[in-house]
Order: sequence, then structure tokens, then C-alpha cells
Amino acid sequence: MKTPIFTGSGLAMITPMNADGSVNYAEIDRILEDQLASHTDAILSCGTTGEASTLDDEEHLQVIGHVVKRVNGRIPVIAGTGSNNTAHAVMMSKGAADLGADALLVVTPYYNKTSQAGLIASYTAVADATELPVIMYNVPSRTGVNIAPETARVLSAHPKINAIKEASGNISQVAQIAALCGDDLNIYSGNDDQIVPLLALGGKGVLSVAAHVAPQQIHDICQLWFDGKAAESAALQLQLLELCNVLFCDVNPIPVKAAMSMLGYNAGPCRLPLVAPSEANLEKICAALEKYGLLG
Repeated sequence: MKTPIFTGSGLAMITPMNADGSVNYAEIDRILEDQLASHTDAILSCGTTGEASTLDDEEHLQVIGHVVKRVNGRIPVIAGTGSNNTAHAVMMSKGAADLGADALLVVTPYYNKTSQAGLIASYTAVADATELPVIMYNVPSRTGVNIAPETARVLSAHPKINAIKEASGNISQVAQIAALCGDDLNIYSGNDDQIVPLLALGGKGVLSVAAHVAPQQIHDICQLWFDGKAAESAALQLQLLELCNVLFCDVNPIPVKAAMSMLGYNAGPCRLPLVAPSEANLEKICAALEKYGLLG
């Protein structure tokens, strides 16, 4: 059995920016302290939500190092180090390990559209590069590549491949992964609207976007489930469904950065090619925050 890197709610954290597009490190600290106060169980730095694809390597590692230092061992810090170039992913993973990250999140190589054999070779190379546990990140809607359940089974035999963040949206596939891999692979939800279904299949928690605006509630969905209060957990999942959905009314992290700004955080702009949400989507986001009593 592989010990989970964390159980519960992990924040897939934004990278706040100043008006000129530079990283706002002071706001990183503010967000982290607020998340810790709201019982978030882990932090993911420099994932998709953290705009890793538009951070240069130096910035990317600086952000990871800053988060590790600020969290200071209070909860696990997971570093996003994936790339469509396996050698680059290895380099970034080694850098994150040197900075003290607790685990790595490695997205499937995007654009290249490698085969399942290529996925096995690539993930094995990254996992062999450091002593850190690896979470595979399966998000085919963004990468064009799906980790097949049988591929997950093969990779789960690697001692350093600890988990999969499943954002395919395919619950049947998650069930197949759980059946094939058992205790050799921990499963985390990559979709806020599917936390309870994945917990029901043996999942260990979620890497969440919605935890930016509802950190205690996302934590509580998981904790209620672990406490044997399945009905209460499901009820809270359904109660938050509209909020979870509105945070994906545009390309992530556009909506959640807008929401954080509405809540008084200096989230700043996204870097190009991502742009500000439309007025219609801003109205949707604002209405949802008001509905859930998060404004004011």
C-alpha cells in the first residue's frame, strides 16, 4: 500500500500577478496563510491553475521555492513540473526536489500526443529522476492525451509513482483505474464537481480550484466523507455545484482569478494568451459569489 501524499483538499493554487505581469510574492503569502487557516490539506504550486506554462523556468522554480519556504512543513507542497519534453520535466523535477517540495505533479506530455508506451517511458524517466513521489495528472481535454487504465496499472508498479489526479471527467475510467491498481495507486479528483464520486471509488481527496473561494467547504466535503457522513458530504458537494461550475465558465484560471479579485485578493491578470473574462462571465461569477454569501 502506498501512503497518500495527503488526504482531503489540496489547493491547485493560482500564481498572483502584479499589474505588470510579474509574480506577486506578497499575495502568495496572503493566500497561503488564509488557506492554512481554513484547513486546506495540501498546496499544489505551479500547476495548470498556477499558469506554469507561461512562467519561465527561473520564475517557475522561484515560485515553488517561495511556497515551500512559506508553508514551512505545515502541510505538503506539491510542485507542478510536467512538460511536453520529458528531459525538461526531469530537469524541473530535480529543481523542485532540491527546493524541498514534498511531491511532484506531472501532467501528460501535451501536443506531442505520445502513445501509451510513450507515457510509460516518460513517467518512468521522471519518477526515476528524484526520490519524490509522483502524481500523474490526467487531463485529456487540455493535453490531447489520456492515461488509459491499463497504463495506470503498469505505472502503479513503480515505487515512486504514488497517485493520479484524474480530470478526465470519466467516472467509468476512474472505476477501472481503481479496480486495476488497488492500493498501488492513490486517486485524487481533478474536478471539483466530482469529489464525492471519486471518494466513493476509494479516492483520497481533490486537487481543487474552488478551494480558492470556498476552502473550508471543500475540505469539509472530504472530511465528512472520511468521518463516515456520506449523506452530508454529498449534500455539501451538491450545494456547491453551481459555484464549482461557474469557476469553469471560461478557461482555467481566468474565472478563479477574477473571483479572487472580487473577494479582495490581488490576484492580478493572467498572462497572455489568456485574457480577462467577458462581461457576461464576470456577471456570472459575481452572481455566484453573491449567492453563496462570499462577497462583502
